Amino acid sequence: MVMKTSKFYISTLREAPSEAVIASHKLMLRAGITRKLGNGLYTYLPLGVRSLYKLENIIREELDASGALEFKSTVIVPGEIWKESGRWETMGPQMLKAKNRGEQDMVVSPTAEEAYTAIVRDALDSYKQLPVNFYQINTKYRDEIRPRYGVMRGREFIMMDAYTMNADDASLDESYNEYEKAYFRIFKRLGIKIIPVRADSGAMGGSGSEEFMVESPIGDDTLIICPNDKCGYAANVEKAECAPDQSINKKGEKPAKTDLPVEDVATPNVFSIEDMEKFFDESPKMFIKALIYRVINSSLDMSDATGADKFKRVKDPAGDYYPVSYACVLIRADLDVNEAKLAATLKASEVVLAEDEEVLEYAGAPHGFVGPITAKCPLIVDYSVVKDGEAQMHDAIAGAGKEGFHIKHVEPMRDFKPYINADLRTVKEGDKCACCGGTFYQKKGNELGHIFKLGHKYTKSMHVTFLGQNGKPQEPTMGCYGIGVDRTLASIIEKNNDEKGIIWPMTVAPFQVCIVPIRYDGQMKEVADNIYEQLKKSGIEVLLDDRNERPGVKFADMELIGIPLRITVGDKNLPNVEFKPRAAKEATLVPATEAAEKAVQFVKDELAKLNA
Repeated sequence: MVMKTSKFYISTLREAPSEAVIASHKLMLRAGITRKLGNGLYTYLPLGVRSLYKLENIIREELDASGALEFKSTVIVPGEIWKESGRWETMGPQMLKAKNRGEQDMVVSPTAEEAYTAIVRDALDSYKQLPVNFYQINTKYRDEIRPRYGVMRGREFIMMDAYTMNADDASLDESYNEYEKAYFRIFKRLGIKIIPVRADSGAMGGSGSEEFMVESPIGDDTLIICPNDKCGYAANVEKAECAPDQSINKKGEKPAKTDLPVEDVATPNVFSIEDMEKFFDESPKMFIKALIYRVINSSLDMSDATGADKFKRVKDPAGDYYPVSYACVLIRADLDVNEAKLAATLKASEVVLAEDEEVLEYAGAPHGFVGPITAKCPLIVDYSVVKDGEAQMHDAIAGAGKEGFHIKHVEPMRDFKPYINADLRTVKEGDKCACCGGTFYQKKGNELGHIFKLGHKYTKSMHVTFLGQNGKPQEPTMGCYGIGVDRTLASIIEKNNDEKGIIWPMTVAPFQVCIVPIRYDGQMKEVADNIYEQLKKSGIEVLLDDRNERPGVKFADMELIGIPLRITVGDKNLPNVEFKPRAAKEATLVPATEAAEKAVQFVKDELAKLNA
């Protein structure tokens, strides 16, 4: 596209609104990329649309090349398919529900697993049709409780979501690997350095997933990374695992198993772990921390556990009912419970610490005195306490299950046994890598892409079958693959800017070259128009600033907007013109007759670097 500013919409701001606190949010507003329409709702202006479509087309090109086929689902989908999958209740208040005039439940789509599964199900007959590999770039809506950072976390957003339906796990692995390769190519072309990390599958479900992160100081995610290049372990903190470390006493010794019976100890005004350290004069590695959790929408029936109650049904503000159960989580006192791991272990949509009255009901004691022996709900025990049937702590100290008392000489597997035993700890910087023994470090990151092995989660619940090679009905297995388009665009700006504005990579810049005549008249107009026409014929996307504005205003706008190359035409330099790449500190002079050819080569070289 070629354009003159007199025909284009330039709407820059000298200052960003006070609500904008990160670079990408400020610059998208100031450069006229987006404008806020409502809380978490942003409109793309013409400059933004051009960059947005370029980003989308890069995604399309790479997915098309990988063999994926584009489809487009509706944004409004029937609630009945969400009820089929079981996520009508479990997605929670993020999902915007509505009723049409026929009183049918509808959903403003937050994701498209159900829609894809329903569409393919109706046409799937034979294994010969598999794999089915579709993707779309479409609008989604999630009612974020706290939208922030502009399009980085909005309520309405654009997402590339892709799905494969495969005959077996081997075929799913092939599809998964092809998407992983395509993602690396996409982000390379966008000039983004990606960190692939192991991740929690969350509400999507499934057996395995990988996130594609970009490092960011304002990132929502914490990444745990092994410094050993040969190892390469990296994971989201929600999924990260580490090597076990020893439970030791204050003397630095590993405690021995004790035959002494559990003994009550009166501990008035001892509530916290710090209080216990002082009272018992002992290391926190000798204490067992017990926490009561409310477990929401678990698909596990834990009612056969000793003392466990049946699920309760709780009504939310929207009028829907959801099942709630309770669990007592045990972990070594110096460690923290990773609630994402806990939710995944319990196959729950959410876990939250129980309220005071719930703790009393299910533990028989208030916070600070909850114990493993007297809890009235299932014991979910971390590997730091018990692993594979073997106690990892001995002669430990824990809550007694009655106010004002603790117990000592606690022996896991003698005094209590897990109902479920799992890795529940939050891994942190300084922990050791289970793969190579390296010492983890951490950094903040933003998720731009995610790939999942969904398995049979949706095909089973939505009754999808095909006739296999043996002539018998089989359930296909599924994969799911997503890229946040708005978030990726914001991340490009977050990484490519300076005090003057955006510095776009050539692949997604709204225009590749801008021509700025100091005044658009006389010889300057003639030279500017000539360069403009040459670039136009060469297929270069060029913007000619023909506004009747002061040169300083023109320069400031073009630097703010971030066009990769600026050619300045001024009477003082003619017959030369200034040639200035946006990222360069200084301009150089080139003959006006050579400017167009030099600009074409610059654009080609920059594109080649990113598209290689």
